[in-house]
Amino acid sequence: MSQLVQLTKQDGVATVIIDNPPMNVLSSQVSQELKEVFTHLNENSEVIAVIVTGNGEQAFMAGADIKEFPSWVGLGKEEIRKIARGNQEVFNLIENLPKPTIAMLNGFTLGGGCELALACDIRIAEEHAKLGLPEIKLGLFPGAGGTQRLPRLVGPAKAKELMYLGNSISADECLKIGLVNHVVPKGEGMEAANTMAKKLASHSLQSLSRIKQAVNEGIDQSFDSGLDLELALFVDVFGSEDVSEGVQAFIEKRPAKFTHK
Repeated sequence: MSQLVQLTKQDGVATVIIDNPPMNVLSSQVSQELKEVFTHLNENSEVIAVIVTGNGEQAFMAGADIKEFPSWVGLGKEEIRKIARGNQEVFNLIENLPKPTIAMLNGFTLGGGCELALACDIRIAEEHAKLGLPEIKLGLFPGAGGTQRLPRLVGPAKAKELMYLGNSISADECLKIGLVNHVVPKGEGMEAANTMAKKLASHSLQSLSRIKQAVNEGIDQSFDSGLDLELALFVDVFGSEDVSEGVQAFIEKRPAKFTHK
């Protein structure tokens, strides 16, 4: 069985490529391999930032593998729960990775592909990309975090519209509603993603990871509780070697050399 998720690492940046032609769909094998790759990245101290993309020019990930669905029909509730929970756990792993993640959307980003993109911190879309959650057209609805992450990003009303209708929208429209961070010309997505990832990798992972934690956990808390979380993390980061280096480098007017400790 061939590998469907490829991983490369260079200069603190990991690139995860979904290679399940022709449309890089989310099969059970892809889900399992994503879990293995991101578990490894979580433990790898040399990786500071991660790019996720699809192979080719057609799709980031064009949804789930519909060919697997007939085997699900007729299963008991607990068996369906186990399958759906598996995808949720993979995307939760990606969302909670203590490192910045960038989804580079190089084509169709639909269904599970859109949910994967939502689990990443930043989304860069090439201009030909189409995003959507079309599960309603199968009599289904998003089951890998889409109903929770999309409203938090674009607001409940727009999220419901997208999920009720199941239509895909353009990269430019996604930019207008805040679903993606940047839109770039076709073929220039990896350059943009790499430029951003290298910039991120030049910063301290001690700070980056705490920013991510403060935002991810604080957004579901009251404002005062969020401030308490921010304060605790701010106090904590001052115990890192990188703070000492960063402050000293500023005083000496030189670039900081962070060790991520």
